Amino acid sequence: MIILGLNYVYHDTSACIVSDGNLLVALEEERFTRSKHTSDFPRNAIDRCFEVADVQAADVDHIAVSFDPRLHAGKRLVYAAKLGLQGIELLKCEFLRPHRQQKIFWRWYAENWPDADRKPTVHFIDHHRSHIAGSFFVSPYEKAALLSIDGSGEWSTHWMGEYDGTRFVKFSESFFPHSLGAFYEAATEFCGFRTNYDEGKTMGLAPFGDPEPFFDTVNKMVDILPNGEIRMDLSWFEYQTFVPRRTSRKFVEVLGEPRQMLPTAPFEKYHENVAASFQKVLEEKVLEMCRLLERKSTAEYLVIAGGVSLNSVMNGRILRETRFKDVYVMPAAGDNGTSIGAAYVVWNEVLGKRTRYSLDNPFLGTGYGDEQIEALLKVFKLDYVKSGDVCADAAKILYSGQIIGWFQGRMEIGPRALGSRSILADPTSAHMKQKINAEVKYREPYRPFAPSSTAEAFRDYFEVPVEDPFMLKVGNVRPEWRERLAAITHVDGSARLQTVNRETNPLYHQLLTEFGTLSGVEVLLNTSFNVMGEPVVESPEQAIRCFYSTGLDALVIGSFIVRKDSAAARQP
Repeated sequence: MIILGLNYVYHDTSACIVSDGNLLVALEEERFTRSKHTSDFPRNAIDRCFEVADVQAADVDHIAVSFDPRLHAGKRLVYAAKLGLQGIELLKCEFLRPHRQQKIFWRWYAENWPDADRKPTVHFIDHHRSHIAGSFFVSPYEKAALLSIDGSGEWSTHWMGEYDGTRFVKFSESFFPHSLGAFYEAATEFCGFRTNYDEGKTMGLAPFGDPEPFFDTVNKMVDILPNGEIRMDLSWFEYQTFVPRRTSRKFVEVLGEPRQMLPTAPFEKYHENVAASFQKVLEEKVLEMCRLLERKSTAEYLVIAGGVSLNSVMNGRILRETRFKDVYVMPAAGDNGTSIGAAYVVWNEVLGKRTRYSLDNPFLGTGYGDEQIEALLKVFKLDYVKSGDVCADAAKILYSGQIIGWFQGRMEIGPRALGSRSILADPTSAHMKQKINAEVKYREPYRPFAPSSTAEAFRDYFEVPVEDPFMLKVGNVRPEWRERLAAITHVDGSARLQTVNRETNPLYHQLLTEFGTLSGVEVLLNTSFNVMGEPVVESPEQAIRCFYSTGLDALVIGSFIVRKDSAAARQP
């Protein structure tokens, strides 16, 4: 049985294919259009999914869409009416744009299945169900507490409950404009970043600030009710009126003027303090929700999903400060993963299949073999060498202080580079963070880089109690290692660790081991293979283009090593 999962209404559009319960491929449209966080219909992703899975349109039995156009439509229309003329903007956002996307979908559907006798069944699965039920179905747990939080999806902003072993039980749900996602977006805009895109920058800025000057003020902006529902004090905000700005005059009068949305605009200390306050309040409010889940659910594990679940600092605190033994956040926990979630809601819930799939391997994208890669290197007339031991040779390059582009195997799903499409460097070089930000990524100098370490060795360097293969929980670097691992240690002593398992990523695991043999440190600096504002590279062509347009020293692509200097190219 073939299920095609789709997210085409919200940002980060994507597609996946599930065959008899197994996830064969999952792809994000942005990787092909090169438009980060695109909302375009995922036509390219669908076509490549068919190609990778060796599936034809005629083979598809079900299509799972992570959007239900009918859900809470009445609530949205009533809210629009109350806004008067400004409600037109709401109608455009909540009805007109989804309607356009639906028309594109049905036109695509008619093109692919013109025969009325053989068409796949289409299932419209609501957004938060796609987030949280879908995440649970691909988690390793038989029973779990569940929490989904984002800006808004079909008017819902939060869903809390559990899977008790036989069924889903809802404890509470919140609706727009009461939204922790919108709350954090307001801080993101205030700090001069793009909302729905740059919330990670706000999280990275927060440790430079002091939350205390504004904490009491910001804390009063949002409340968690005894049943877990979110309540906002909307006098501080304007997002609920669908005007371009998200903060009110009151917000600016109390907290200060927003930073200009320009890369060169300076950060004032109060901008950093606002980021710190919003980050801390977000953590505290979500911890309140988790403590309610601790009381209401007997489950030992927590599954969290939605855009807010990408806040890895928050996830780290949940892991450390609740009774849950572990927290599962799927690698594509934002809207990009709802195509996967919707597909598994159809498989496990709608169709009632008992077979469960555990998503412990994020390498679900396209891959390119040595034959394809070498043919391209020849077409581009590049100097390269074929390595007899690519991990040993790459480790030597890294140990010499050089920065490499690492392009290997199938591409990751989700926003994090996990050792397939990565930029790698020596984490013990104190100047490496500044060098990569300035010369390779072309991004803000304050932004931190993440470490990768093997599953066997990570506890030697990090105060992290469990493995984290998807780089979605922040923990502390051990104090005795912070100076040595300066390039991946943030200003507050933390790091967003990725643990690498030999079974799921043997090549990257071997590289870490080889580097550890040379350096005595089984850790690498790992950041996504792209420059700021662009999606992660998907193809060898994109990798080569990124290599030659940045300060990367070497490109390790398949079994081949490419350098910019002709003489150096002949050396590993």
